[in-house]
Amino acid sequence: MFTGLIEEIGEMRRIGRQGEAMVLSISARKILDDLKLGDSVAVNGVCLTATTIDKDSFTVDVMPETYRNTNLKQLQPGSKVNLERAMAAGGRFGGHIVQGHVDGVGVIRSVRSDQNAVVYEIAPSDDDVFKYILPKGSVTLDGISLTVVRTTEHSFTVSIIPHTLAETVLAYKGPGDTINIECDILGKYVEHLLNYGSDGNSSRRSKAGISRDYLAEHGFA
Repeated sequence: MFTGLIEEIGEMRRIGRQGEAMVLSISARKILDDLKLGDSVAVNGVCLTATTIDKDSFTVDVMPETYRNTNLKQLQPGSKVNLERAMAAGGRFGGHIVQGHVDGVGVIRSVRSDQNAVVYEIAPSDDDVFKYILPKGSVTLDGISLTVVRTTEHSFTVSIIPHTLAETVLAYKGPGDTINIECDILGKYVEHLLNYGSDGNSSRRSKAGISRDYLAEHGFA
């Protein structure tokens, strides 16, 4: 599990490609302090596994499923990436629950200044993610824990403070660039519980009897 607080910006050193499979070699400093083989690392918000480690870089494998559903396939040598190690059990929970399981890719539609902040407008490639995106709710963009400002029919905005802009790859991105989107896991679980067994398959119906009527009856909806 991650929290969406980026620890450092890494740089792509080498990229090996074989069809839709990739091996990424990433230069880093801070996260290498206690990184071990097999540890999870979020790279632009994608949970990957460290397969080799040396004094100033590490490598990860990207499988075809990840290649198809994230913006990692667009990386080139020299590209900047957000890096975060998995949260330690005794660590401070500073962002929100981030799994590193990307729900889709969006395109940055616009970037504008708002006094001391910078507002990014994001257009997801799949509008289905909007059922999990709501004003003042949490969203993860390229691994960064952010708060949604507002939504429209086909886009949403987030407001970035100068520190976040300076310490993440958003400083290198502008209109037309892509960004990985992970929605808040809490909304996904609620949706799953409400709809579980609704396809008529009795073997999958919730034995607890959770339904919209049940939630409304008990004051939850």
